[in-house]
Amino acid sequence: MDHFAHPRNVGEIENADGVGTVGNAKCGDIMKMFLKIDDGVITDVKFKTFGCGAAIATSSIATEMIKGSKIDEALSLTNAAVVDALGGLPAVKIHCSVLAEEAVKSAIADYYTKQGVDYKTIPGLEHVGEEHDEE
Repeated sequence: MDHFAHPRNVGEIENADGVGTVGNAKCGDIMKMFLKIDDGVITDVKFKTFGCGAAIATSSIATEMIKGSKIDEALSLTNAAVVDALGGLPAVKIHCSVLAEEAVKSAIADYYTKQGVDYKTIPGLEHVGEEHDEE
């Protein structure tokens, strides 16, 4: 509840090194992540989320979890780790944690694209942008 009532890292980063936007048409949640990366380290991260309280909370905690980490560490972020960090989510809101994971990975993929690197060759990013069913 704290990350919903008092979300951290809300906003945009101007001239971000990586920007990722993901959404779930079924529930209407949309997350946008902004990354500032210096020497392979995520030095700043911000988010803008349109959605329910769980979507806002998962976005907030995900930014806290990756801020200050190396890119490869951020790529190991899982939706399960997001749920655990929040102390759990109702089953019908698990898709929000999946979106948070996907937003982080989408922003990292964008960073690699801007660097001229095919992100599909980076472990953990092979499936970025692919459509899939969420329950």
